[in-house]
Amino acid sequence: MDRLNQNELESVKRSYLNILALFLTEKQVESKYVACLLKWSAQLNLSNEDLHHIEGNFDRLEFTSPEDKITKMEAIYHLVRMIYLDNIVEDIELEVASIYAQKLGFRASVVGELFKAIATAPYDGKSSTEVRKEVKEFLKLHDVE
Repeated sequence: MDRLNQNELESVKRSYLNILALFLTEKQVESKYVACLLKWSAQLNLSNEDLHHIEGNFDRLEFTSPEDKITKMEAIYHLVRMIYLDNIVEDIELEVASIYAQKLGFRASVVGELFKAIATAPYDGKSSTEVRKEVKEFLKLHDVE
């Protein structure tokens, strides 16, 4: 996938913080998930300011589930962009992604299909607008609330 522009990067960072908050709500987080979350933070080139924000709010980070389908789609789109930043998809990344997607209301059976649709779009020559339109149709077809 292509690199993120500054606006996309900020949106993806916000999504990353939401994913981080989701896992931090657990009493115990498995080390494999921590490793994945740390990998993404490195790939996003979080600034010192970003890291200080996380550190200063570590116990106050709150997961917020998007209210509508479009916002959920954006969250999944950002997640897939994060996974593909290094052009390598690891099983643990898909596991973390699946947990997050299910938390957003996606059925487990459609998570992989949705990731595949988003991830392969650039290789199919589709623009971001076309991808978003297809994802909206996908959400409607699978009745994601």
